Amino acid sequence: MHALDLRTTSIDAGIVDVVVLRPSGTTSSRARKAAPWSVLTMRRAAGVRCTGAWELVHGSIEPGERPADAARREVREESGLTVHRLYSITVNPFYMPRTDSVQLAIVFAAIVAPDAEVLPSLEHDALKWRSPKAAIRKLTWPREHQAVRYAMHLLRSGDAGAAEDVLLVP
Repeated sequence: MHALDLRTTSIDAGIVDVVVLRPSGTTSSRARKAAPWSVLTMRRAAGVRCTGAWELVHGSIEPGERPADAARREVREESGLTVHRLYSITVNPFYMPRTDSVQLAIVFAAIVAPDAEVLPSLEHDALKWRSPKAAIRKLTWPREHQAVRYAMHLLRSGDAGAAEDVLLVP
């Protein structure tokens, strides 16, 4: 087994993952309590990296850009949606063999209007709003499964509750 040599492997906080949420459209209080949110999932189009993979909104942080601004920009670019509330959720590391770097994906949850129309970018050929459980079953990347679980836990009451003042991004 080989150890990761941090003298030659860079660590870069250059990615944002965004769990895009809208209030669930269910009418029964029992269903709303079980899944108060719908999660936006998007399938990668033919001819782009990871063709056919279902994923969340994500992308690179541009030079000089704050992570929260990158999250809002990526939501707009990939879905055409406007973020009404943005929450800081967690940070997920992953290794990129091509660049021999450890990437840190800064994870946000973005709340959008329940009736907003999604306009997918050319990177995606399909999208679907899913329950959190269905999203986790469909999403390709394990770090995205974790991001959805964290978002559901932190926003289970519709906001971050006692942690609202810490997690809500101005």
